[in-house]
Amino acid sequence: MAITASRLALLHLCYAETLVEELGEARGKELAAKAIKRYGSQVGSDVREAVLGAGLPLDPSNYGRAEGQDLPSFGMHDRIEHYEEAGEPWVRAHGCVLAKVWREKGRDDLGRIYCYVDPAKYMAYNPDYKMVHLKCVPDGDPYCEFKIIRTTDADRELFKSNDPRWVSIDKP
Repeated sequence: MAITASRLALLHLCYAETLVEELGEARGKELAAKAIKRYGSQVGSDVREAVLGAGLPLDPSNYGRAEGQDLPSFGMHDRIEHYEEAGEPWVRAHGCVLAKVWREKGRDDLGRIYCYVDPAKYMAYNPDYKMVHLKCVPDGDPYCEFKIIRTTDADRELFKSNDPRWVSIDKP
C-alpha cells in the first residue's frame, strides 16, 4: 500500500508542478487547489451516498463506515493515534507517506495543496462538518493532527463558491 500512496503523492506533485510551470505560481496553485476541491467533493459525495445507502445518519462517526468508502490507514502513515480531548475525538498521524515524497522532492508547498482534500471531502459528505489540520507535516510540523469540527455559515458559503480562498476553511 505504501507504494500506492507514494505514487499518488507523485501524481499530485507532477500535476501541480505542471500547472505552476505553465500558468505561474499563483494561478497554478489556485488551479491545483480547485482540482483538489473537486476530487475531495467527489470522494465525500460518494461516501455520503454509501452511508445513506447503508441507512446510517450523516454524522462524523459514520464517515467511511460503509464498505470501501475511505482510504485504508495501512500504507498511508507509519502510525495513527486516535484519542479524545475534552470529550472530542482527535487523530494524530505520524509518518505521512505522501508528505515524505513531497519533502524528498523539495515541494512541501505544492504537496500541502493535496491536504485540502480532507476538509473538502468532509464538507461534501455533510456540510455541517469539516476535518481541519491542526498540524500538518508539509507545514513543517512533526506529524499531522486532525479534528472534525462544525462549520460556520461563512465556511459553507465559501466552500460552495468558486472563490480560491476556500482553502482557508482548513482552520479551526
